[in-house]
Amino acid sequence: MAHIPRVASLFLFLTKLSAGQREVTVQKGPLFRAEGYPVSIGCNVTGHRGPSEQHFQWSVYLPTAPALEIQIVSTKDAGFTYAAYAQRVQSRDIYVERLQGNSALLHISKLQVKDSGEYECHTPNTDGKYYGSYSAKTTLTVIPDTLSATMSPQTLSKEEGEPLELTCEAAKATAQHTHLSVAWYLLQGGGRPATKIISLSKDFMLLPGPSYTERFARGAVRLDKLGAATFRLSIGNLQPSDQGQLFCEATEWIQDPDETWTSIAKKQTDPTTLRIQPAVRDFQVNLTAESTFTEGQPLELVCLVLGSGRDPPLQGVWFFNGREVARLDAGGVLGLKEDYSERASQGQLQVSKLSPKAFSLKIFAAGPEDEGAYRCAVAEMTRAQMGSWQLLQRKQSPDSHVHLRKPAARSVAVSTQNKQAVWEGEALTLLCKADGAESLLSVSWWHVPQGQTQPEFVAGMEQDGTMQLGASYGTPTNHGHARLEKMDWATFRLEITSTTVTDSGTYECRVFERIRSQARGLSWTQKMSITVKSLASSLQVSLMSRQPQVKLTNTVDLTCIVGAGYSDLQVPLTVTWQFQPAGSQVSHQLIRVTHNGTIEWGEFPSQFQRRTKISQSSFRSQLLIHDATEEEAGVYQCKVEVYDRNSLPMNGPARASANSHPLRIVISLPESKLTVHSSSQVQELAINSNAAVECSIVSRTTGHLPLAVIWYFSPVSSNASWLRILEVDQTNVVKYGDEFHTPRRKQKFHTEKVSPDMFQLHILNVEDSDQGKYRCAVQEWLLSANGTGYKLGEETSGVTELKLRPTGTKVRVSKVHWTENATEHGEAAMHCSLESADGSASLFSVTWYWAREHSGSKMLVHLQHDGLLEYGEERLRRRLHCHRSSPADFVLKLHGVEMEDAGEYWCRVVEWQLHGTPGKWVSQASDESQHMVLTVLPSEPSFHSRICSSASLIYFLFICPFLVFLLLVSALCLYWKARKLSALRRTSQREKALWMDLKGAGDGPATTREEQEEDS
Repeated sequence: MAHIPRVASLFLFLTKLSAGQREVTVQKGPLFRAEGYPVSIGCNVTGHRGPSEQHFQWSVYLPTAPALEIQIVSTKDAGFTYAAYAQRVQSRDIYVERLQGNSALLHISKLQVKDSGEYECHTPNTDGKYYGSYSAKTTLTVIPDTLSATMSPQTLSKEEGEPLELTCEAAKATAQHTHLSVAWYLLQGGGRPATKIISLSKDFMLLPGPSYTERFARGAVRLDKLGAATFRLSIGNLQPSDQGQLFCEATEWIQDPDETWTSIAKKQTDPTTLRIQPAVRDFQVNLTAESTFTEGQPLELVCLVLGSGRDPPLQGVWFFNGREVARLDAGGVLGLKEDYSERASQGQLQVSKLSPKAFSLKIFAAGPEDEGAYRCAVAEMTRAQMGSWQLLQRKQSPDSHVHLRKPAARSVAVSTQNKQAVWEGEALTLLCKADGAESLLSVSWWHVPQGQTQPEFVAGMEQDGTMQLGASYGTPTNHGHARLEKMDWATFRLEITSTTVTDSGTYECRVFERIRSQARGLSWTQKMSITVKSLASSLQVSLMSRQPQVKLTNTVDLTCIVGAGYSDLQVPLTVTWQFQPAGSQVSHQLIRVTHNGTIEWGEFPSQFQRRTKISQSSFRSQLLIHDATEEEAGVYQCKVEVYDRNSLPMNGPARASANSHPLRIVISLPESKLTVHSSSQVQELAINSNAAVECSIVSRTTGHLPLAVIWYFSPVSSNASWLRILEVDQTNVVKYGDEFHTPRRKQKFHTEKVSPDMFQLHILNVEDSDQGKYRCAVQEWLLSANGTGYKLGEETSGVTELKLRPTGTKVRVSKVHWTENATEHGEAAMHCSLESADGSASLFSVTWYWAREHSGSKMLVHLQHDGLLEYGEERLRRRLHCHRSSPADFVLKLHGVEMEDAGEYWCRVVEWQLHGTPGKWVSQASDESQHMVLTVLPSEPSFHSRICSSASLIYFLFICPFLVFLLLVSALCLYWKARKLSALRRTSQREKALWMDLKGAGDGPATTREEQEEDS
């Protein structure tokens, strides 16, 4: 089939060549062809002279030897062929076909890979002279065959009218640009050629076969491409003529340089055998309907087609009492008579096709006029060539008589889906069910509250489904919101979503049936008593704690348990935890967990929130306070509020509330389990060596509590007290004692934590002054969540005595008992003498101590071996003077003796020598003097002291001058006031004399001597 268009394209190519001088042309290359498939290459000569029939000779130049001509075939010389092609030429695998006298085709029936090369067509000269071209070349490339077409072979049995779907996989992997065409064929045997069903051309056009053109136009035959390589054949309604073997053929096309498309490969799939069972055309018609119906209820009649094995186009016709009332043709067009058309327009009647073989006539509200005989007729139709419907056969059903059912007596029953006693807030569901024949009913619910006789309307529903709610039940105010539903034709459900105590009482259901034939309908009534119990009536709250006495840093565990008779209702609860601190009379809100899970905290620090965990279930709330502190000690109480779940969206108030009893929680310190190794030991060391004193913990309280370690030292002295060397507190801060705060002391003493239960005090370069007793005190601390530390216990270790090995050096201080009396405000001098002061390589330091009866000793001053003075207290610097009066004598002078200076004084002398390289002064030995007793005598009173010692004299000296000063000030005030009164009197007398002179006749002022004298 593909050979004809290929030859035609070559012929068109050859006829396009013009006449003139001799010219040989071949098909334009390069040409790509698939291995194993044929190829035809055209050659044409024009402009020649001589005979009209020209000869053609074909040669090839292989890629391996492009300059070597290999002769293939000739129309002139049978011996032209080389041996490499002789067998293929003899077997007609390669031959030349002459189209005309001047044109021919080279045919290679089955290409091989080695056939690739440059092909030359040569025409021998017949012109007498050479003029023009006598050969032409083109390139042929043989490519691998990558085309594939597959389909699983199978045998299918179908019935007439059923659909069919087949898929085949067609793919190619050619490197060159090629197109693919797919075609489906039907092979029916008997020597007949395969019939084309449908194809997808190389130009992506769907082309149906001649026998399937009409079905393709109707959409009954389809070819779809699914993905890159899947092609699906779909036949909508199988016909007996479709029986046979179906296969898929894929063809690969390539476009040559002359722009013509050539088939290079073709593959066919294995066939699928299709067997078609012709449909049974004979059928029966049956009409199904209830023999009786209730007035006002739906009436449906169904016309069924039985016996047909397929779904042919059918037309249904309905008859009532022998008269046609409705027609539904095969195209789905409905036709109704006048009265039925009017009822259908009002929504009272419906004619439809339920399935390909079922027709329905439905009257939604049947009445007495619908009583009678019904019949249906079904006709099988086929569409003629002009598009009109043509009757094939027609069948009808027997008559079916339908009668109106007479109303019967009914009864009504009222029930509840839960119980007759419900809890407040619980939904109340009442069912009202009527029996008897099915009919359209209306219902109304009424409520008579407890203690009343007048019913109130709750809800009602008419026959058409219209619902009304009573004034008190339309919105959730005093009563819960009411809903009325129709479960079926005889069952009505009333639901009050959230009941209250006022919903208790008697509920009455009234059922009404309207009868057309009666002016008044029929009604039935039934009642039921309902009790709504208050939620507060059984609400109880209790507060529990497994351990009301809680150790510090442990967990306070409180549980609020709600007891109620409605625990299965899962009602929403709000729990409020209240707390009254110890020693306070005011309670505070600790935490509030609302019914929707919101947590509201009281005014407490944020660290309290981090230590608090609240968990709440249906009727239980647990409060956990971790790392309890003393601030959590006090009285706890929980308050529970119960809500109605249905009223929560409207933010309704709590239905009930109750408080638990108060519960006191006591926070106490845990008992310490600390013990320290208490055995004593003695260490003897060489001078200037290092010492380590151990402090071992035997047991401790669980929980790895922080420890504080304090090291004490008691020097070798007859009345030495324990001195604090250093302390490592519970936060690992190191603090040195007052006597060990110097840089030299800090360098000498340091502590180390060897293990969690072992501490060591390291003493570097041990000297004579380091001899004595050492011990440690271990304190166990408990840190609360608020940062407060509590000391749980303290234990002291045994004593470790540190001694130096004798070095041969011994300093001796005079042990003479000495007693001296000193006068108050005077001076006193104490002497400390060495009995032996030999050895010029030694230096000495002296330390003076003072002590009173019933009090500890105190260091006064230290004269170091290098001459530096160190005072125990800075204030003593002005009163004490320590010096070395001679190589063997040390003197302590006390200036301004006070009565408090009385007591015992003694000295301690230490010998120092150089050790090591470079030299370092190290104490070698020491000794103490006897205690010297100083008695302070009161001094003789002086004039000033006598005055200061007399209280009355002090009062006289200070108060009398003040009184005299007050008297002088008073006298001066009286004198000034008398002078002022005298001046006023004189002024008054002068005014009086002037007035008398003016009244008389005198010519001069009459001034008496007394007045003059007085003025003077």
